[in-house]
Amino acid sequence: MATEQDETVLAIQEEEKTSKPMAKGSLLQSVEAGLEITDDMKSSVFQIIEELKEEYEKDDSKKVSAAGVFRNPKRFMWFLAIFASIGGFLYGIDISLISGALLFMKVDLNLDTSQQSLVSSGMSLGGVAGALISMPVNELVGRKYSIIVACILYTAGAILEAAARNYGTMVAGRLILGAGVGLEAMTIPTYISECSQKRRRGGIVSLYQVLITFGILAGYVVNAIFVKVPGNWRFMMGSSLLFSTILLISAFFFPESPRWLMRKGRRVDAYATWLAVRGFNVEEEKIEFAIMEEVVIAEREASKDRFLYLDFIRIPYCRRAAIHGILMMVFQQFSGNNSMTYFLGTMYERAGLSAENSVYISMLGGGTMFWSTIPAIYLMDRFGRRPLLLILVPGVVAGLIITGFSFYAPTTTSLIVVYTIGVVSYYAFWGSALGPTPWVMNSEIYPTYIRSYGMSLGTLSNFLGNWITTYAFLQMLDAMTKPGTYVGFYGGITVIGWFYFLFFTPETKNLTLEEIKAVFSKTWMEIAKHNMEDFRYQWNKFWHKRRGRGEVGEQVQTVSS
Repeated sequence: MATEQDETVLAIQEEEKTSKPMAKGSLLQSVEAGLEITDDMKSSVFQIIEELKEEYEKDDSKKVSAAGVFRNPKRFMWFLAIFASIGGFLYGIDISLISGALLFMKVDLNLDTSQQSLVSSGMSLGGVAGALISMPVNELVGRKYSIIVACILYTAGAILEAAARNYGTMVAGRLILGAGVGLEAMTIPTYISECSQKRRRGGIVSLYQVLITFGILAGYVVNAIFVKVPGNWRFMMGSSLLFSTILLISAFFFPESPRWLMRKGRRVDAYATWLAVRGFNVEEEKIEFAIMEEVVIAEREASKDRFLYLDFIRIPYCRRAAIHGILMMVFQQFSGNNSMTYFLGTMYERAGLSAENSVYISMLGGGTMFWSTIPAIYLMDRFGRRPLLLILVPGVVAGLIITGFSFYAPTTTSLIVVYTIGVVSYYAFWGSALGPTPWVMNSEIYPTYIRSYGMSLGTLSNFLGNWITTYAFLQMLDAMTKPGTYVGFYGGITVIGWFYFLFFTPETKNLTLEEIKAVFSKTWMEIAKHNMEDFRYQWNKFWHKRRGRGEVGEQVQTVSS
């Protein structure tokens, strides 16, 4: 049987056959080898940038119109990230809207338990379809117009939901809306990642998850506003149309991703977008732009006449990145978040509250998730992806344990109090760890030429896991009991996830998208060995600081070195 090293050699040989050789001493080779970039290389880069600048200034049509409002590229990038992340808000608001609407919809439409499960999980099932079409749509029309297509699907689905007169129409609306959510969930994190600076990438991409949780909170608030209005659930389901319209209009003013433009050979357009969202005022930006061009050209040539999905099997570093991206989404979904959120109102009703009071108290859970996600914008790039997971995931498990055992409470009041404590504890830790990290890592771990394919795999895994856990939730409660579902199933899988994060999750903080390729070129055992060395170092450092002995040693080299 061939070893992984043999597979690596074969993959490299195959790439050498199909790819365009790069010039000796290229920027990319220097970066991947950890060598210093020479003055001659820098001079060549500056010359290329000047040539692109001259072409750009000759053609006013290349200029990004919306960027003229902002003199500072950093401000424009944040503006772009905030408005693009409205897609996350749409995802979140639908999750919580159905939680409240289902309490009243099931009566009006006469839904049984299995029908309630499909209505609740229908968005996730549609999201699977959206994830499947996301790759070809992104490759064909780009990130910008993929977002526009997603908005159109979402809007059409929301109209069907609000106007539904029977079970079939409601399910159709849920599926169409879900397809839009699945498409934008793959596209927007990738788009933001490809436009943002490496030192801010984690925080900016985390904004997408923050907007998801803000959408969840907003959905609970909307439910509370309309709970006493006749036809309440129709207003709840239709309220998201306002926000999908905002995103649809604003998307027409977005610039296209510079990496996608470069892949299509539109160098001057790529320069224009980079100038608008990143600028060329510092040497680092010019060099990173040139490296991006080298990578895109080489990988574009390598991908000619090949079925790119096979690279996730054939090339070891692509395979490891795909496995990691999928597992991150699996552990996120099978920690039980969406099951808990979709049916939060239902669980409070089963605990003994009225439908109206169930809607009101659900806002507490949504608010906790939102406020706990905000620190991730700072923490993600300050402390890294892996440390957040290792520190906060045990709190997620504790929240699941409290939630599960709350059903042993002797009275309705004590059950509701303990259940609420468990839910709040769960969301408080989940929001800064398992919420944003899978999206951030999936947006940054894949090579440029298959990033759309890789992100679609991650998004597909997310929505498939979402649908499985949501559709089966009510049946699981009956078959496994409530403590068995929360503690045994969700808690057990989350514990397994923590050990995966400990041993096999590499740190990608402050790495360029190209440097991350080098990280996943290491074997799993090399990654695990480094992670354990780093864990021991950090533990000793913490312990010695507590005992007043100061710092210990030099930090372990990163996997990518």
